[in-house]
Amino acid sequence: MFDEIIQNLVSVKRDFAKNYSGNAHIQEVIPASKSDKFPIDEGHLELLHKFAEKNPIYFNSFYEKILNVDCVVYEGDINDYWLNSIKHGTSCQPFYPTWVISAYLMTLIAKQLGYDELVDIGSGDGRIAFCGNILGFTSHSIEIDEGLVELQKLICTETQNNFDPNCEDALEYDYSKFQLTNPVFFIGGLPQMGGDMLATSIIDKINSIKELKNSTGIVFAGTHSKRQLSGNLSDGGWSSLIQNHNLQVVETVSLPTVWTFDQTTETPYIYTKFN
Repeated sequence: MFDEIIQNLVSVKRDFAKNYSGNAHIQEVIPASKSDKFPIDEGHLELLHKFAEKNPIYFNSFYEKILNVDCVVYEGDINDYWLNSIKHGTSCQPFYPTWVISAYLMTLIAKQLGYDELVDIGSGDGRIAFCGNILGFTSHSIEIDEGLVELQKLICTETQNNFDPNCEDALEYDYSKFQLTNPVFFIGGLPQMGGDMLATSIIDKINSIKELKNSTGIVFAGTHSKRQLSGNLSDGGWSSLIQNHNLQVVETVSLPTVWTFDQTTETPYIYTKFN
């Protein structure tokens, strides 16, 4: 059933992208309510809509039926946050979020894999950490850009959902402060844009905390773009790092993101664990 939900979302995204006539900088879709195609907890869906409604990157929303699914379309603009996010020397990727519903589904997969804590590295506006909270994770959000962290704090206040925003350089942060026991780390950054350096640093830090070596999962955001992959087509561009650090791929799922809106492929998320 879970695979069907993901395929239904991809179908809705592609139909919406094909027929979208607006001119917003970013746009995304969230199912309006629980349905046969999206049998998602009603309370969780309400919170996803609340996240979008309280998030100032979105300036407009409207109802639209897409492939016989009642949806809410959210339109927004991230230009200012995008510009601010690239000014940091160790930033591995400009602010380009996944869809809110995609963040929920990828977090739900992590929950089904048995993790208890979630650490979102390069968290942008905090949507993955937010989804972790509503699914019962103990969430932590790490973001280097102070403007995005202020945005996260605003969302925490407005939604009454504190996912622990931290304005920190993920390369330097001491993760032992979180007292993690069974965490999943989401790495925000493509391998070709410095994400490999970020991921290597995180893996080294995990390995330095003896309690985490055998209990930690890492989720990588990849790409299917041959131009960006430069020949490395396996595991969304992460195959070399996965092999070098003796990680095991346990799940791969492709979901809509802002940066793949006008593409026929989605963004692959690769779930790994330490062997």
